[in-house]
Amino acid sequence: MPQLNVRGVETSILVEVSKALVEEMASICQCGTDNFTIEALQMVSVFGGETVPTYPFVEIAWFERGQVIQDELARAVTQHLNKAGVAEVEVAFKVYQETSYYINGRPCATP
Repeated sequence: MPQLNVRGVETSILVEVSKALVEEMASICQCGTDNFTIEALQMVSVFGGETVPTYPFVEIAWFERGQVIQDELARAVTQHLNKAGVAEVEVAFKVYQETSYYINGRPCATP
């Protein structure tokens, strides 16, 4: 955790930026690179009776780490994708509560 769910960005672009992006995000969050996953979601978008390109959108699911770190992650994701040729991208955060997140049936929150 964090998990990036990315739509509207070619998988080849995500492959290109993934190593440097994850290294920067790990540095920002002060954790190992193995804490991050990037999912390339294949979407079909529809508008006006036609299929249209899917807008570049990154949802970051994570445990809250504060506004400063959130801002830095959003900046890092945006900069890496912009540098790879994605002209515009939106980033949104989905916050999990440790009391509501389980790994192998055990809550992440410690009693």
